[in-house]
Amino acid sequence: MAAGRNRTTERLVGAVFVSALLLNPPILGLFGVEETLLGIPVLYLYVFAAWAAVILLIALGARRISRAARAGRAGPGGEAGGG
Repeated sequence: MAAGRNRTTERLVGAVFVSALLLNPPILGLFGVEETLLGIPVLYLYVFAAWAAVILLIALGARRISRAARAGRAGPGGEAGGG
């Protein structure tokens, strides 16, 4: 189970790096155009979509950690690790 938790932690760290990349000024500059989509500037749409994607990634990671913690407590005698 420790390997699964370590993997999930690595994914969460990866989500932080992806968020830093997505919200980096040079990347944001690609969307700094005068165009609109449904009347909303493309930059605003990109920022909110990237933000929502990062929140979703972190929520999924937190959900895995929560499930792993519950599974660890479900061992015999209520001890973590089942032993």
